[in-house]
Amino acid sequence: MIPNDLRIITLLDWLENDCLLPVSSCEPASNDASFRRYFRVNIEGQSFIAMDAPPDKEDIAPFIEIATLLKQADVNTPAILQYNLEDGFILLEDFGSQWLLDALNVHTVEALYHRALSDLLPFHTNKTLLQAQLPHYDEALLRREMALFEEWFIERYLEDELPPALWENVQQMLVSSALEQPRVCVHRDYHSRNLMVLPSGELGILDFQDAVLGALTYDLVSLLKDCYVCWPSDLVDGLLRNYFTQLVGAQVVNVDFSQFKRWFDLMGMQRHLKAIGIFARLHLRDEKSDYLKAIPRTLDYVIEVCGTYPQLNEFQHFLQQRVIPALKK
Repeated sequence: MIPNDLRIITLLDWLENDCLLPVSSCEPASNDASFRRYFRVNIEGQSFIAMDAPPDKEDIAPFIEIATLLKQADVNTPAILQYNLEDGFILLEDFGSQWLLDALNVHTVEALYHRALSDLLPFHTNKTLLQAQLPHYDEALLRREMALFEEWFIERYLEDELPPALWENVQQMLVSSALEQPRVCVHRDYHSRNLMVLPSGELGILDFQDAVLGALTYDLVSLLKDCYVCWPSDLVDGLLRNYFTQLVGAQVVNVDFSQFKRWFDLMGMQRHLKAIGIFARLHLRDEKSDYLKAIPRTLDYVIEVCGTYPQLNEFQHFLQQRVIPALKK
């Protein structure tokens, strides 16, 4: 047990006295980039996950609503066994401790990524999800996300500034590309730290509470150009082409691969700019500095895309001449 933590004492009181569940142990399972915490609890010899989401910082209602929606679409998310909206607690099925990130290596990567892409397909094809009443990934949200890069990374972390006209041109290009794509259900954080490898070999999907209706390639680039692990471009291209063929077969897209690849590249750039801003904010505001290690890899993705499209050459120059030297310091 974990003593002297009022939230945990309240959580255990809820489980034992309100839910009438005899808890024999409670240990930290994981933290994430939000204010949520997760604990592994043992109840009568079975393991479960208890989520602690302080109500003044996190709202668990979207988690419950979207979990129910995804279950209806046969997406493998953890079952919700009990919940307490007032105090911000949820008791969940335990998907174990094997993160996809930890299971990936040169021998397993193709099979595991094919599995992850197969599990992503319902987000792009299931009618229940396509017609869900979810927030839209609109221009305002796309720009708010990119603003994290400017505010938290460039201005606060590097103490520099972005040329306004240059930054506006970049944002407009990325927003236009995102909004012209087919609209699907977007998990919004579909990557190796939110997918679990279960004993059955199946994958379990976590951290889905921010799902929206938005650009087709968002989750695809989250997975294939992961901020926490990088793979050779020929492997990524092969996986992307294979998935594109499935989307064509399902009549989700009616463009050629070069257009699809452009969507993928520019969507990735938007996501990676946002992620860099979040990593800087986690360090500066939340004292979670481990995420700084992911910035160089994520920034490399951005520079790579800039080098592919002439309209982004000026931004690439800014990153290489101003940002990279400052980051190395």
